Amino acid sequence: MKPIENIMRAAPVIPVLMINDIADAKPMAEDLVAKGYPVLEVTLRTDCALAAIREMKQVEGAIVGAGTVLNPAMLDVAILEGAEFIVSPGLTEPLGRAAIERDIPFLPGVANSGDIMRGLDLGFTHFKFFPAMASGGIPALKSLTGPFGQCKFCPTGGITEATASDWRALDSVLCVGGSWVAG
Repeated sequence: MKPIENIMRAAPVIPVLMINDIADAKPMAEDLVAKGYPVLEVTLRTDCALAAIREMKQVEGAIVGAGTVLNPAMLDVAILEGAEFIVSPGLTEPLGRAAIERDIPFLPGVANSGDIMRGLDLGFTHFKFFPAMASGGIPALKSLTGPFGQCKFCPTGGITEATASDWRALDSVLCVGGSWVAG
């Protein structure tokens, strides 16, 4: 199994976290891990996000990654700060190649067949389907798995606690990402 698949299979839901106050980071990670959410995606959208990754990594059992990684420079900084995996909202060739060169588990975002084909050309088979609901929801993902049956997905964007199980019922879905988990 690929390292990113191991991470995706570690929990049915990956909390997508936007940390605004560093004091919240470690207690939030402790609470989420205790509730069965060991895989934590910290979005790099706040000033304290990198510090939050460092804090959350101190929690036993936490697998902490960086989300909203947009380019190789952000990827390098996230790795330097201890991110164990990387998630991006999309896929560019420079970012994909940088993840491969750094040998870091990487979950690139895709929304259509062209995105998936670009990922396959780079050797990726595991993707974040984003924005899931805006990109057509479950019917769109079902359509994409026809020609891309070798791929596995983590739908994110518009997934709710009420709809997560519907997504997870798809054979191609290993987990879902959700911001509802931490509020």
